[in-house]
Amino acid sequence: MRWLSLAVVALLGIAPIAFPTSYLTPLNYVGLNAIVCIGLVLLAGVEGLASFGQAAFVGTGAYTAALLSTRLGWSAWETLPAALLVTGASALGLSWLTIRLSGHYLVLGTLAWAIALYYLFGNVEFLGGYNGLSGIPALTLFGVSFADTRSVYWVVWTIVAIVMVMTGNLLDSRTGRALRVVRHATMARSFGIDISKLKTKAFVIAAMFAGISGWLIAHYLGVVNPGPFNANASIDYMFMVVVGGSSHLSGALVGPALVEFLRNWLRETLPVLVGGSSHFELSVFGLLMVVLLQGSGGGVMSLVKRYLPARAGARVLPGGERLPRRPRVAAGDALLSVKRARKQFGGLVAVNDVSFEVHPGEIVGLIGPNGAGKSTLFNVITGVLAPTSGEIWFRGERIDTLPPHRLAERGIARTFQHVILQADMSVLENVAVGAHHRAGAGAVASMVRLDRGQEQLLLREAQHQLGMTGLAADAALDAGNLPLGKQRVLEIARAMAADPLILLLDEPAAGLRFQEKQALADVLRALRADGISVLIVEHDMDFVMNLVDRLVVLDYGQQIASGTPREVQNDPKVIEAYLGGIE
Repeated sequence: MRWLSLAVVALLGIAPIAFPTSYLTPLNYVGLNAIVCIGLVLLAGVEGLASFGQAAFVGTGAYTAALLSTRLGWSAWETLPAALLVTGASALGLSWLTIRLSGHYLVLGTLAWAIALYYLFGNVEFLGGYNGLSGIPALTLFGVSFADTRSVYWVVWTIVAIVMVMTGNLLDSRTGRALRVVRHATMARSFGIDISKLKTKAFVIAAMFAGISGWLIAHYLGVVNPGPFNANASIDYMFMVVVGGSSHLSGALVGPALVEFLRNWLRETLPVLVGGSSHFELSVFGLLMVVLLQGSGGGVMSLVKRYLPARAGARVLPGGERLPRRPRVAAGDALLSVKRARKQFGGLVAVNDVSFEVHPGEIVGLIGPNGAGKSTLFNVITGVLAPTSGEIWFRGERIDTLPPHRLAERGIARTFQHVILQADMSVLENVAVGAHHRAGAGAVASMVRLDRGQEQLLLREAQHQLGMTGLAADAALDAGNLPLGKQRVLEIARAMAADPLILLLDEPAAGLRFQEKQALADVLRALRADGISVLIVEHDMDFVMNLVDRLVVLDYGQQIASGTPREVQNDPKVIEAYLGGIE
């Protein structure tokens, strides 16, 4: 992949020297579109947010630059921070209305914003109406004017390179990992990721990239009018990202390049083939795109990736300092207290007034038949579901009113009944997600590489936990390539990276072989010896009975027994409901 990147950089570097102006003009537009598409890769490809309003943000940046330069006489470089500020502020305001939407509602919301702003640009006299604003000065730097296509090329592609590098840095960071797992909302929140805040950040960053493109367009063309910023342009940007490959950063370059040059080629070639002027190019272009996407549903870069060497996993410095651990709680009062917890879904009572405690350094099993309410109770304890009534206390603090991402900070970590991993991220990176709340470097610090020390600490922590769970040799593999048994162990390693005081495990032994179960039991006993409590849901009775200190038994949402494994084994209610007379 590195040689391919170098080849592209070399080609772009010699283009102004080797190619005539007629080739540089479409290259400039490829670069301008690519800046917008990089932001859309963050939104659509990484976060799964389909925004059809990016052209409106391009227009916001362009009109801000135009107004300040023509009405107030600001220089082009003075209008840049203003364009970023206005675009970012408008995106922040819009995000409050749209980020909570999902699916087609989000698409319609952003599309409505694009349409509304287009008509605003065209109907406000101060903005020049549909004729727009003209006389916008060209970019100048140290007395050198960038007024012609050849000189503007260097500015456009320098900014493309800067935006690409900053976005690559962002994705290769704590914030980038959080962005990539945000689609798994329940899991992400369970490890301290504030999803709403993170989505807003990505939305604003993508809008500011679009604003940069608009600023460049204004000073490149010298005129701004509403035409290029309509809803069709927003659809065009999204189309380019899909064609290039929305899950690949390089797709933000490939998509605009392919679309721009194919359109130009058809515009020049079709009239010659069919004779005279022709308006068939859009129809032919659409057919060609359909054929192309048939061969690669994930875009061109997904097709190219099949023939490229596998990417190297995240590199970690050997040995060295690790993240600080939270103090362990001394034996004594209950660490976790569940007090008459109840959860109803309409008329269905899934958890019916359940009460129990977990003490520091204790392993407690939560068992019962399928449908007994065990996973629902886990979700209530971890804040995924709000209890209908009752209370959950942790270290003397009531937590059932707190959002899930706040519980990770207090020392609660969990796994899931059905494995939730980011399949295209490495094993090491998946585990590092668990330690998200243990660092604080934000998006801006990540983009300019000021987070490297913290990043190494996070990755060292992840590597340590992989060593503890026997997965160190798999660190560089994509998590999706692991067998199910190892994926379950990976979930435990991720939870341990959160530095929990209590670990909630939902059927961790499912899919494990006998030796793997024994190794897991050894890991859990080591955690107990380290002062970490464990609450475990499990159907493998041999595994549970030989591991836990106490058991809580549920049946149809009700707590029917609690006590030591021997006491529970001999309880008539348990034998009748579940155990079937296990000796």
